[in-house]
Amino acid sequence: MSRIQIVSPSRRLELKELASRSHQVVILAACAGAITGLFVAGFDRLVIDVGLDHVLQLRPWLIAFMPGAGLLLALLARRTIAPTAGPGTADEYLHAFHDPAHHLTWRPFIARIVAALATLGSGNPMGLEGPSMYAGATIGDRLQHHFPKLFRTSDRKVLLVAGAAAGVAAIFKAPATGAVFAMEVPDQEDLARGMLLPALVASGTGYLTFAAINGTNALFPINGSGDFAMADILGAVAVGIIAGLGARSFAKLLRIAKSLAARPHPALIAAAAGATLAVLYVAGWLLTGESLTVTSGYDVIAWASTPGRTIPILLAILVLRSLSTAASVAGGGVGGLFVPLVVAGALTGSIIGTVVQPKDLTMFIVIGVAAFLGAGYRVPLAAVTFVAETTGRPSFIVPGLFAAVAAELMMGTASVTKYQHRRNQPVH
Repeated sequence: MSRIQIVSPSRRLELKELASRSHQVVILAACAGAITGLFVAGFDRLVIDVGLDHVLQLRPWLIAFMPGAGLLLALLARRTIAPTAGPGTADEYLHAFHDPAHHLTWRPFIARIVAALATLGSGNPMGLEGPSMYAGATIGDRLQHHFPKLFRTSDRKVLLVAGAAAGVAAIFKAPATGAVFAMEVPDQEDLARGMLLPALVASGTGYLTFAAINGTNALFPINGSGDFAMADILGAVAVGIIAGLGARSFAKLLRIAKSLAARPHPALIAAAAGATLAVLYVAGWLLTGESLTVTSGYDVIAWASTPGRTIPILLAILVLRSLSTAASVAGGGVGGLFVPLVVAGALTGSIIGTVVQPKDLTMFIVIGVAAFLGAGYRVPLAAVTFVAETTGRPSFIVPGLFAAVAAELMMGTASVTKYQHRRNQPVH
């Protein structure tokens, strides 16, 4: 008997339907990416052009109180539009990823986005990537809800992940980072491999749509040498160990802040957080004469990249920035923690580079970012991809990987989010 099996007509029809459905899913992922890119471009413009550009032109004593005012406005927006909506954005994506009963709906979405505009536009030291990822995830989740016949039960997360990837890809102008981060962040040890193709397609379309509106300039232009020697690998491991310990402390600080945000009397907590932010701003201004404890912190990376900063000043800004982000989180601020981790990593790398190689801080800052970010969100692969894409320095991938692995080992089981799952952890 021939060993060649002829495929039955019914099986051929099933395979044809599967191929057709797969093509339709990829097209829907592209649509989710394009819509997300368009939304994130508008969100980015509103935060920066309408909010931050005006806030940073105020006198320093007024800037000090703007983040607190933003926290109170964010609380008012959430309580008015969707009273049950918490401040979490990236956490909402992770919650929806792991809980089949948790869907991302429009009313809480509007509440969180308005709150995010108030939080970020007033200068709170959080990132735009959290709301961007949440926006993409919501768009993807709602789009999939309208086309249920194209998806099997096991595929319920496909457009959720694709949309989240598009949001990250757009705001960072980094399509590979968007796809890898959205798949890597839900679990501490595993990658959501089945979501790869839709996530890549959505990341690409999200990035292209955003770039068509807001340009393609590098997010973190890095000067200095891009070369490294074998001895630098040992230095990268050392940076990773220190950054991992720092990220572990930062994660603990953020968990405390999130627990405070969940307590009764949120208006009083927001007011207290605002006062704390004002004190921290004044401290940073007196030390440097610059507004380094407010906004997402891209200017802090440029500041830390300049040789000649003293270690005590760099360390002080690292502490003040970390406390400021924690105060914003405790006050119910709606924003991302990805960029605060990036800024903390850049400051950590600058501190170490100032000791080891003070004339060229480039490598230490880049691998500090990879290590601190990779450890904080438990995404070493996405962190290394991020620094390669956003700095234009792929030559640092190797030392960045060593630093990220070392930081991951130092991190233990800690994370900046409680919704990340570990192997053998039950799903609630």
